[in-house]
Order: sequence, then C-alpha cells, then structure tokens
Amino acid sequence: MSDSDPPLGASPSPDAIDALLGEMTLAEKAGQLVGIQLGTLDEEVTLADAAAAVRERGVGTVTPFFLGGPMDAPAASAETVNRLQRVAVEETRLGVPLLIPADAIHGHAYVDGATVFPHNLGMAAARDPALVRRVARATADEMRATGAVQNYNPTADVLRDPRWGRSFETYGESPRLCAALVAAEVEGYREGDVLATPKHFPAYGGPERGEDTAPVDVSPTTLARVFFPPFAAAFEAGAGAVMPCYNAVDAEPAHGSRRWLTELLRERMGFDGVAVSDWTGVAMLHEDHRVTGDAEGSVRAAYRAGLDVASVGGVDYAEHLRALVDRGELSRARIDESVRRVLAAKADLGLFADPYVDPERADAAVGSAEGRDLARAAARATMTLLENDGTLPFADPDEVLVCGPNADSVVGQCGGWSVPDAATGGTTVLEGVRSVLDGATVAHEPGASVRDPEDIDAARAAAADADAAVVVLGEGWYIHEFGPAGHTGPVGEFPTRTGLRLPAAQRDLLDAVADTGTPTAAVVVAGRPLAVPEVAAAAPALLWAYYPGSEGGLAVAETLFGDHSPSGRLPVSLPRSAAHLPTRFDRLPNPSPIGAEEHPSSYDPLYPFGHGLSYTEFDYAALELSAATVGPAGAVEARVTVENVGDRPGVEPVDVFVGDEVSSRVTPERELGGTARLALNPGERATATVRLPVEEFGVVGATGRRSVEPGTFAVHAGGLTERFEVRSEY
Repeated sequence: MSDSDPPLGASPSPDAIDALLGEMTLAEKAGQLVGIQLGTLDEEVTLADAAAAVRERGVGTVTPFFLGGPMDAPAASAETVNRLQRVAVEETRLGVPLLIPADAIHGHAYVDGATVFPHNLGMAAARDPALVRRVARATADEMRATGAVQNYNPTADVLRDPRWGRSFETYGESPRLCAALVAAEVEGYREGDVLATPKHFPAYGGPERGEDTAPVDVSPTTLARVFFPPFAAAFEAGAGAVMPCYNAVDAEPAHGSRRWLTELLRERMGFDGVAVSDWTGVAMLHEDHRVTGDAEGSVRAAYRAGLDVASVGGVDYAEHLRALVDRGELSRARIDESVRRVLAAKADLGLFADPYVDPERADAAVGSAEGRDLARAAARATMTLLENDGTLPFADPDEVLVCGPNADSVVGQCGGWSVPDAATGGTTVLEGVRSVLDGATVAHEPGASVRDPEDIDAARAAAADADAAVVVLGEGWYIHEFGPAGHTGPVGEFPTRTGLRLPAAQRDLLDAVADTGTPTAAVVVAGRPLAVPEVAAAAPALLWAYYPGSEGGLAVAETLFGDHSPSGRLPVSLPRSAAHLPTRFDRLPNPSPIGAEEHPSSYDPLYPFGHGLSYTEFDYAALELSAATVGPAGAVEARVTVENVGDRPGVEPVDVFVGDEVSSRVTPERELGGTARLALNPGERATATVRLPVEEFGVVGATGRRSVEPGTFAVHAGGLTERFEVRSEY
C-alpha cells in the first residue's frame, strides 16, 4: 500500500487488514490504541486539539459527546464528526478513519434535542426484551445520524447494593433478567450498525459499602452465578467491544488484570472484540489502586493484561506504548493483536468505505416524532404501581394540585447521562397532567426542592381546595458517586449512599398534602430503590416512575388519570431502610440455630422483587411443565395460564422462578427463570410460555464452573408451584 492508495473498501478482508497493519509504523499503531475526549471536566480539550492529535500523532478514537463537552444541535454535531474524520482520512498518511464513541446510555442524550428514553432500571420493570431492542435501535439511529459509531453501553452490571449511585443504569438485581435485556440491547445496536460495548467487566454492581469503584470482594461462585451471565449473553448476541470496571475484583484491578481481561474474557468466554478502557481506568492503576508506580507502568500493565484502547489516554499514552515496545517491555506482536482488532471493528462498521454523515439528515433523525412516540411508549411500560387503596385512577377531577421537587423538571425525569443544564425538550409531570385534563384547573405549588422546603403551607392550602393531589418526590440529576460537583447539590447532602430515605422536606410536604384529606398520589422519580416506608404509610397511592426520560411526564399523568393501566414490576427489591441491606430476592438460605421465631427472614423488603399492581385483576389459573423428568442438557417449558378477571384491559408480566431443592453447595432459594408478558382484555385468558434450560440452574463450584446435579427443581409462578426432576441417565 502506497501513499496514493485509497483506504480499504467497504468490506475489507482479514488479508487486507493485515496488509494495512504491515504498512503501519509503530507510532501509527500506538495512535490507534489511544483516544481523546473533547470537554472541560478536567482540562480544556478543544476540537483543534483533537484534530491536531489525529493529524500529528495518529490518535484513532475521538469522543466529542460527553458531559462537559459541547452540546450542539444534531447538524453541528455531525459537522464536528465530519471534520474529525476528514482529518483522519485526508490528512494522515494511511487515511485510517476514527472510532467515534458516545455515552448514549438512555438515548443519544449529549446531543441537543435527542430522544431521552427511560433509564435501564425502569426498562427492566417492563419485562420486555423486544421493547429494549427497539429503544436500542432508535438510539443507534440517532447516534449514526450524528456520526457516532460506538456506544459505551449496555450496562451489563447486576445491581447488588442499592446505595450505589449507578443503580439506575442497571437492569436490576436478577442476573437472568439483566442477561435477557442486555442481549436485546446489543441486538438493537447491531441492527443500527453501532458497536455495542457492554460494561463494566467483570463485576461492578456489587462494590463494598455501595461506594462507586470500591472493591468487589466476592467469591468465585458469586462472580460466576451473579456477575458473569449478562456479559456472556452480550457476547453471544454479538457485542463487538467490552469495557472493564474501575474496581479491583478479588484484589485485582480489572484494567491491569490478565486474569480478567485475557484468561476469563478471551480464553474462557471466547470474546474476540475490542477491549476499551473506562475513561481514566488505566491511570487509576497508579493513582488509586497503587499496583503500579507511574503512568508508564500503568500502560504496561493494562496492555499486557489485554486492553486494546485507552479511551482517553491521548498522545501521552501513545508515547508510553512506543517507549515500552522500544525497550522490549511490550512485544510488537501484542501491539499488532490490538491494532488488528481496532481495524477490524472500523471495517465492520463500514468506516473505511464512508466515514462521513449528512448533517441535514441529522436534524431530521435526532428527536424525531417516531423516536418520541417510542420514548412515551417505553415510559408507559415502566410505570410501577406499588400502593393503591382505590384512589387511582383519579376520576375526572375539576381541580388538581401538582407539587413536589420533580413535578416540573425534565432534567429530574431524565437523570444522569444527559446534560443537566440544557433544555432537551420533553413533557414534565405538570405539563402531562394539564395535557390529560384538558379543561380542568391544575395548580402548581412546588412545596419543596429535592432537599429543602419551599412554602409547604402554600401547597397545603392548594391541596385543601383541590379534588386530587399529585406529589412528585424523589432524587435529582447525578452520575457515579452523586456528582459531579457543580452539577448537583452540596457534597454529602441527599442523595448520598449513606442514606436511602427521602429528605425531611419531601416527607413533610407529602404529610401536609395527605393530611388535608384530599385524594393523594405520591410519585417517586428516582434512580435507586430508595427506602420509603414513610411515603408508603402517608400516601393512599404510590407510583414508582424511576427516571422515565424526557417523555415520562405524560406517561405518569396518563397512569394517574386512567388513560394507561400500570404494568411495571419491580426489577429490584425496595428495602425498608439502609440497615436492612442487603435485601435480594435470590438470597442464599441460612440456618437458624435458636429457632425460626427468633430469626426473622433475611428477606424482608418493603416491596419485593416483582411487585407491581394494576387497575385490573389477574388470576393465575394453571402452571404446567412440559416434562416431569429431564436430562442435565435438557430444558423444561413452564406454561402459565392467566386470566384477566377485572373490568379493564391490562398487561401482566409473568415472572417464573426456579429453585434447586437439594444441592451439593448452597444455592439461592429461588432464581428468576424467565419472564413473559400477556396483554389481556377483561374475561380473556392466555398462556405464557417460559423456557427453562436446566444448565442455567446448575450448581456453581469453587472454580466458578457450573454443573447440573440430579435432583428436584421447584418452579413457581403467581403463587403456583410445580416440580421437575433432573436425572443424569435420562
């Protein structure tokens, strides 16, 4: 290949990629293995800086979409990407295009006007992989329209401590539910021609103390049973990249661990895609974990471990790579292995054929009417009714009060991984109520901010004059450990991981409104499973809205006033207090040496996993299994017949649980086997079928390997139980 040769074609062969690799200098190879990010969180990195790094140092990945970076209109974002790609393709010797990643966690939300979908914890409440796949595809379409080709998503972490500030990014506490939805998300990104990057490998969702990035100190059995399945599902679905976690897992920081990034990831799990660092995960090896002495030592450790791209390493890390190779501390073969993966990913994305996008199309594609319709549908599906004494749905009130810190806040509805100080459009709860109740009088008194009272007396007086009151409580915007500073409240004030209760101002507001005797519904907009016993006691009705996204206000209003019947089911247990943690439905059993009466259940949540009410009633008429006996490699189908015995149409998500009754090692009392959704009219009966592969419920040994033992397994659904037997000679 000479300087005049064109870039690789639309579908470069492995031989063509090897030929390009053979033409590259060590400096050009090193450039392909580092990235740079526009923004101002740590230091100013301008577009000109990024262009110079690409032109002069061959940097192969640039991330223009991030908190602290420019939030442009879609067309302007596309033009920025085109400018960067033009530098890479037209102003470098070999014309290798760029990877352009984005943190499009719940829509392409760092672009102005993008569709912002509910966060994953809410999406998990819908129990609908097909919906997750559609949302991922819509996100991919908006990304591609602006030139982004890699998503640092899906979050494949399993939530094991609700104090954690990244709880809302997960699909909850069930490994199997997480796996099903992560796989669907990967499929949606692939359909939209975006490189999916499941994160944070191998285990991030169980940090000590619930503290973000804290060590994950669990057994090999727990790692294999709880944390690995969503990643295995993502790889099977075709994820082409992966991102390690910041944590030390079994005392080995993932970014510098050959055990995790090569032996587990590649040799055991068979992953052959690109491993990209999480932001400054490489630097943390020397700055925080202290397993290396300096930046060069961290680069050595990370690339020896199996990392391919330091996502924000920049030109400094490229220089470290060159120096390490020159001194023989990193082999050229190891560098070539990573560069080959990066080039193959770019080829698979079609970037060698055409890396540019049409800015005019970007404006039409981002935040389209179709995308917002899908966001509203997704938000409706997430709505989870936890309490209702008959107050809901409200019946045609003439006067309504809407109050609370999240009553009129699109930013609050969206939550983290969207820009907190930009008007992205959407509908607040207040606006949604006014839209649904056309002609009614809808008053608004905030009553309280997230942390402080704001004229609670005015809210009380307005409630006394109203026919119905809606109190919208919860958390505000944050990411990671409830920051970053400057975008959230004072450090150490709610929300924090040391407290799951709502602040006194919010509780006092609810009490004041409910004490008027006006029919009252509390709505909680939050990223975590907060402990809300006071809210449950004070509010005749309690609707959990998670972070429902930019269109979530209308979904909340439709649910409150009966245009939509809630169908969400909790994907995580809501604890009674922080002192009750851990609270997980798939707990391991333990003995009671002094008698059960002196040893209350270790699972005593305020609301259990799977809880959720409807405006109609469902009867579980039958549970049947396809086989009474099966072999270790077989599967059983659970057929659950459900009837709508109420007077309204509704959707019933059917959760099927499995428990191994006798095993050589302690196994969970029950695990989620699978889910299905039934949409039923009044009087209608239908059967949901959930496939239960026996190998998924095998015993996990001390090495982390799973094996199926002969014995009896119990299957539970809707209060019904059936059993099947596994026989080794079957």
